[in-house]
Amino acid sequence: MNLIKSTGTFSFYTILSRILGYLRDFLIAVNLGSGPIADTFFVAFRIPNTFRRLFSEGAFNAAFVPSYSSELVKSKKKAEDFSNNVLNFLIFALLILTLIVEIFMPLFIYLIAPGFTESGDKLELTINLTRITFPFLLFISIASFFSAILNSHNKFGIAAAAPIVLNIILIFILFFLKFENDILVIYLAYGVSLAGLIQLILLYIFVKKYYSPKFNFELKITKKIKIFLEKLLPSIFSSGVTQINILVGTVIASFQANAVSYLYYADRIYQINLAIAGIAIGTVLLPSLSKYVQSKNKKKIDFIQNKSVELSLFLSLPGMFALLIASEEITSCLFGYGSFDEFSVKNSAKALYYFAFGLPAFAIIKIFSSFLFARQNTKIPFYCSLISVILNIFISIIFFNRVGFIIIPISTTISSWINALLLFLFLKNKNLYYIDLKLILSLLKILCIVFLSSYFFYFMINNFSQNLIYENNYKLLNMLIMVIITLFSYILLSIFTKAFKFSDIKLK
Repeated sequence: MNLIKSTGTFSFYTILSRILGYLRDFLIAVNLGSGPIADTFFVAFRIPNTFRRLFSEGAFNAAFVPSYSSELVKSKKKAEDFSNNVLNFLIFALLILTLIVEIFMPLFIYLIAPGFTESGDKLELTINLTRITFPFLLFISIASFFSAILNSHNKFGIAAAAPIVLNIILIFILFFLKFENDILVIYLAYGVSLAGLIQLILLYIFVKKYYSPKFNFELKITKKIKIFLEKLLPSIFSSGVTQINILVGTVIASFQANAVSYLYYADRIYQINLAIAGIAIGTVLLPSLSKYVQSKNKKKIDFIQNKSVELSLFLSLPGMFALLIASEEITSCLFGYGSFDEFSVKNSAKALYYFAFGLPAFAIIKIFSSFLFARQNTKIPFYCSLISVILNIFISIIFFNRVGFIIIPISTTISSWINALLLFLFLKNKNLYYIDLKLILSLLKILCIVFLSSYFFYFMINNFSQNLIYENNYKLLNMLIMVIITLFSYILLSIFTKAFKFSDIKLK
């Protein structure tokens, strides 16, 4: 497997999905803005979407891929038997969970958005919307199981492309169905669940080439399934620690009017970079790293681990500086239209600014966790993530009344850097990760070119600020031109300093 080529394939579809996701959120911002109806939809959408990210962006892969790969080495039949046992258990557990949550939805909403209880209408609409969107969890979790099978066979394209379905359906609803906002959000909620079902069918069609699913309710809790489940629960928590921290933030932000919406839009912007710098690389490296760990090929393990860290920082550091330099301008250009007024732009931009400081940490957590997942160790990432979440809750609750919703991105960033540091220290102490001189030199080059290209971006933002003001109808086009010019300069500097080499694309 070629790490950079496979990451490129995964990243291409992920970027396409994120672009369509932006168009979806742009239309939501124009139609709903950041008011109470937007808050209710984002809470109803946050729950299934968080579980989607937990399952499809690493958690299920982390527990399943190493176990499935080890069974596949023995024989295809053993791998299929193991997979079918996992699939049947997964369907049974998800059906029970969905049924329980649907019945006790008012209590569930009280837990995830306690601030909404102060408004009866807002609470009732949130309950109804979440009841409609929650089946998405069932569909997308099974779809993620099929994605993990495909990833194990180094087929990353269709798994990365599947989320595009959700964005296309919601864009269609927002663009063509002209209803009042309280009716529009109901159609959006139905669209979410429909998209989950279509993704499931799509992945089922593609996975049949490598695996023949057998649906039955004969639950066989074998020793291997027990081991898998013991790894799955910690991996869900550790792989999705950033999403869990954001979910915690949503719960706390529900006590401040419109804060849920501000955080949602900020989250959507930095997730574009994180999808490539952390999620794509972590997903792609796991199957090959698992195989090298099993064969005890230390040379290959050291190479792929250092190359993945290098690639992750190469992609995340420029993203961080760009968001720090122009958080308000970027937010305004992406969402500052229609019902999303200047006040909303400023508040979302504040959240984005503090999220930006944590962007490299969010990416590195994905990479370091994959190093341990490949060794079938999900407990250490779980413990580190648990410390991170507790710290996040502690900081947020203590300072929320004094600082307001802005403490949520601050606490998320602080806790994420602590998480990344704990993972690094464990890997170093157990001699599971060795930083070679080549990586250090590469990181120094990356830092130099990031500073140079960021200064160039800062220069353009300051000198052409009138082209980016809220009232300018062409501000998005102007921002895109500046970003493309800066990106082009970053690539040229990378090639000139040999921080990036074309020969790396061919590396296996």
